[in-house]
Amino acid sequence: MQHSFSPAQAEMRSLLQRVATGPELSKDLDRAEACSGMRQVLCREADPVQAAIYLIALRMKRETDDENAGILDALLSSVTKADVDVDELVEIADPYDGFVRGTPASSFLPPVLAALDVPAAITGARVVGPKYGVTHYMILKEAGIDVHRDPQTVAGHIADPDIGWGYLDQSRFARELHGLLDLRELMVKRTVLTTLEVLLHPLHARRTHLMTGYVHKPYPPRYLKLARQAGYASAMIVRGVEGGVVPSLTQPSKFFRFVADGVDEEVRLDPDDIDIRQHARITPLPDDAEQQEPEGQPFASINAPAVARAAAAAGRAALAGEAGSFRDSLVLGASICLTHLDRATSLIEAASVVRGVLDDGSAKARFDALAAVGSDLA
Repeated sequence: MQHSFSPAQAEMRSLLQRVATGPELSKDLDRAEACSGMRQVLCREADPVQAAIYLIALRMKRETDDENAGILDALLSSVTKADVDVDELVEIADPYDGFVRGTPASSFLPPVLAALDVPAAITGARVVGPKYGVTHYMILKEAGIDVHRDPQTVAGHIADPDIGWGYLDQSRFARELHGLLDLRELMVKRTVLTTLEVLLHPLHARRTHLMTGYVHKPYPPRYLKLARQAGYASAMIVRGVEGGVVPSLTQPSKFFRFVADGVDEEVRLDPDDIDIRQHARITPLPDDAEQQEPEGQPFASINAPAVARAAAAAGRAALAGEAGSFRDSLVLGASICLTHLDRATSLIEAASVVRGVLDDGSAKARFDALAAVGSDLA
């Protein structure tokens, strides 16, 4: 029996025949083809089995620059964007699948930056497999922030001179991508979506700067190129713990950057230079972090809700001036932003200014101002 296929089905079959024929025979797609295939996946035009094969096959043969660019084109076209009435905005994007090796502090970077007159936003999602780590959604919700606000509302909070920051969830600005979470869980392994979802630029100030992280050496030049494609005015790609935006507290690190039309640059960092003396590279997991059913996700390696509670408490304490690894993480992360934006001439100067807003209560006031705003969903 001969099957008839729609034009979209025929195209997806053609794409799969090229990318899914093994490590030696697979062929690369051009940018337009990669974009078209990804649009089919996002719009649910592709059969779920074919969608999974498409993403896994690209990863198995390794995505080319053109394929990454095309898939990013498709993702960007599906984003609900909002304009923010500020001159500069730092958009922070940690891995959406969260953290499992320590208690992350970066959820609290935006109010610190806001207290330094640097409007900031952080994006994320509630829970993403296959890692199922603790996420900004979990931490900020535990700390009293409404994590369900739409892009326009978040833009308004960022532009508010008494707040200056916000959290924006993927479910509110990239609904089609968010709708693939079940498929991503079934695929088990990470795909190009994990790489690209941090680049979606949902909030647009007059100049928006990306801050994201990486682990593997090939990624900084790719991220810088893709950040330009996404329309960011500049980018900071930090060698952070678990691919986050905060580097290790115990050893030298670096970040890669571009500004406007400038060339890519590498910047060295050393926590010793700003008097950070810690014994662990990230705040350790709490004692109750061991996974227990049914509270956590079924395939998670940690009890993410317990870690979120610990991170929320530690974050509030650090914003109130409490010393320790959480505070040092905020000092290091915010200092990278200040030096990148030329708000400070050195990491040492930046760290002094950051410690000032933690000590005088300014950062805590910015956090409390957003926490006090009523829920969109009330």
